[in-house]
Amino acid sequence: MVVGVLKIRFRLFGVTSLKEKRNVVKGIIGRIQNNFQAAAAETDLNELHQSAEVGVTIVGNDSRLINSRLDKIVDAVEAWGLAVITDSEMEIIHV
Repeated sequence: MVVGVLKIRFRLFGVTSLKEKRNVVKGIIGRIQNNFQAAAAETDLNELHQSAEVGVTIVGNDSRLINSRLDKIVDAVEAWGLAVITDSEMEIIHV
């Protein structure tokens, strides 16, 4: 079994409240889940208005496929333009 873990940090511009932030982050998470069939959730920076962190996981049996799908998620999130990616970390775990 191979588990791919991705952490993406965002900078949100023009967001002035936690409610606005929630809408943007929920949109990103929903698109990731629907388009890539991956588990995603907000994992940190919950109380900051203009920063967010989303964690994504994918489970499979081919590490190259998992790595490719996580790369595609980063590219897609960047292309959506809902927020600016400031950092991302990826780890592939063989269990």
